[in-house]
Formats: sequence, C-alpha cells, structure tokens
Amino acid sequence: MSELLLERLEETAAPALAWKLWIYTNYDCNLRCSYCVAKSSPNAARRAIGLKNVMQLVDEAVALGFDHIYFTGGEPFLLPDVTEMLAYSSARVRTSVLTNAMLTQGTRLDKLTAINNPNLIVQVSLDGGAAEHHDAYRGAGSWAKTVTGIRALQAAGFDVRLSTTETPANHEHLNQMDVFRAELGIPIEHHFTRPLAKRGYSKEGIELNMGNLVPEVTVNLDGVFWHPLSTDADMQISKKIFPLKASVDRIQTQLDEIARTGSARLMTFT
Repeated sequence: MSELLLERLEETAAPALAWKLWIYTNYDCNLRCSYCVAKSSPNAARRAIGLKNVMQLVDEAVALGFDHIYFTGGEPFLLPDVTEMLAYSSARVRTSVLTNAMLTQGTRLDKLTAINNPNLIVQVSLDGGAAEHHDAYRGAGSWAKTVTGIRALQAAGFDVRLSTTETPANHEHLNQMDVFRAELGIPIEHHFTRPLAKRGYSKEGIELNMGNLVPEVTVNLDGVFWHPLSTDADMQISKKIFPLKASVDRIQTQLDEIARTGSARLMTFT
C-alpha cells in the first residue's frame, strides 16, 4: 500500500493537483471507535474550531481555487452551530460532512434539511452489511442506529455516501457490505473503502505519514496538517491557520521537491 501511495504522490507532485480542504470541526464524539485516528470519544476535549474560523477558511479556500471542503471530527453534529458552517460552505463550494448518522434525527435533521442543496453531501461511516462487522470496532448497537440515520437522511432527500474502514472483522465480508449498499440505493461510485491505519487509537494497520500520503490540506484549531488521516505533530505543516495560502505554498514546495528528486524525503517545516 505504501509503495502505491508513494508512486501516486510522485505522479501528482506537478502543479495540477486538485486541492481539497478538510476541517476538523471538533474532537468529541458520541462513539468510542477503537480504530479512531483522531482519538475522538465522549471524553475527548471538544477543541471546536468555531464558526468564525470556518467562514474565513471557506472564503480563503474558494479564493485559492479549492473545489471541495470536507467537515469532519469527532462527530460534527454534536456542535450547535454545525448547520451554519455547512450552510455557509455549501453556498460557495462542494461540501461534504462526515458523520456516523446516529444524531441526524429530530431537530438536528430538521435544521439540516432546511439547508439542503445540490452542493451538500452527507458521508456516513458504515463498516458492514451486518451489525457484527461494524460494531466490533465501533461499539455494540451502533450499526442499527447508523442504518436508521442513513434511511432518515435519504427520506429527507440527502445525497448520502458511504465510507468503510476495512478491518479484520469485515475483511472477509466486504461483498456483503456491497450488497447492503445496493439495497440502500447508493451507487458503487458513492462508496469509499479505506484500509485500517496505525494511527491514533489503532494499534494495527498500515503505517502512513507525510512521505507516503498524497496531501489533502487539513485544518484544526491548532494549525494546518498534511492529510486528514492525522493531526499528530509529525503531520503538521504550520501552527498558524491563516493565511491558508502560506500552508498551501509549503505543501506545494514539498511536492515540487518530490517531483524534482523523485524522493519522498521530508522537508522540515517551522
């Protein structure tokens, strides 16, 4: 896997990279997934980035030509102002929000439905076509609640996409996940599967870092990072969020160095 990522990184090191922006809205979560790369949980500090910062990030990203903004956490729908964030972003650029869909009901769903538009995508984490393949890493009873949330979102008219983390619990049953995805009426091109990464809480999976990941600009309250896989110190580009262009330029310099030398040797950022 790492070699393939390195090869892709070298191929995309030219200026034609399509920039994506990931925003960690918060770190607290209603689940305690044992493979969580962000170390999110019900006991994690919120570390909310805030609406004001989100609005400035969206404005700067749009000015820089970013074509997609992703909101992740933690669980974004724990935030009282997440709907305002999504409304502001999706009015200006293609916008996805990542969620476990367990909270998208009642008043939260009503508020989200009120801002629904063609630019807004809801991406739900679902690790299997049966509870035992999902709950093994995400907690007992979570599969049923997530599926209920998916169906509620679909009934409200949302473009729902799925993301699946491949684990030892579901590895032999991904075909069952594919069948269930089809039963939900979600096309295969709207289903993303990623490998388990050895980051955060996860003690197993592949080793990934700045040297073997194609960059996707990622921001949290503490600064800017190379990729949403991790906001650990070794992935940090800058301790300053703004201006966003400064971090984009640093990442581009790294990519140009890789293209020039054919090496994924990492530069030191301060």
